[in-house]
Amino acid sequence: MKVIGLIGGMSWESTAEYYRIINKTVKERLGGLHSAKILLYSVDLSEVATLQTEGRWSEATKFMRDAAQRIERGGADCVLICTNTMHKMAPEVQSTVTIPLLHIADTTAIEIKKRGIKRVALLGTKYTMEEDFYKGRLVDDYDLDVSIPPEDGRTIVNRVIYEELCLGKVVEESRNQFQQIIHDLNRRGVEGVILGCTEISLLINQDDSPLPLFDTTAIHAQAAVDFALEGG
Repeated sequence: MKVIGLIGGMSWESTAEYYRIINKTVKERLGGLHSAKILLYSVDLSEVATLQTEGRWSEATKFMRDAAQRIERGGADCVLICTNTMHKMAPEVQSTVTIPLLHIADTTAIEIKKRGIKRVALLGTKYTMEEDFYKGRLVDDYDLDVSIPPEDGRTIVNRVIYEELCLGKVVEESRNQFQQIIHDLNRRGVEGVILGCTEISLLINQDDSPLPLFDTTAIHAQAAVDFALEGG
């Protein structure tokens, strides 16, 4: 079994889900007392959020490259960035280590393609929804048609992520707002919704949506297990 390297803490609530899903999946596949070999480097989310808010992306890139190097030096065979937003600097992170970076957008796109879906909506932080580093990869590399909510919907999603979910708060009214956003997307002809922030699955699940939901946390974590058990 190969060693899975996780850059976590963004937030720790979703990182705990990575740990749970990875170990649960390994146990299901191998049985008995088996669990995953994981190396976790957990960062201080407050530091990361400050760099994001102040637009200090070059410093954020150095921060993430350092985290990946620590993971590699620790003996991991791959590295996962356990957040969608910080894949903004995924190419730079990959260039600084020799082990493969399992990109969350790639693993998600593969699952979407398996379902035969082309028109998807992306929910996430304002950076993930509005910038091209994530949407562009889905469009250019996987020929998906990606849409995002209108500005008022994006504001709601971003606020709930940072002011509630990253603090471990699950608010019923916010769930209702997310459901309304998804229903609006459904009326626009979207075929599926990417939960493009690893915290969103703490708030909503498939029962809350008329459209297929693609939980990037679960998809990414399961892809890590695929890698770890492939010839391991």
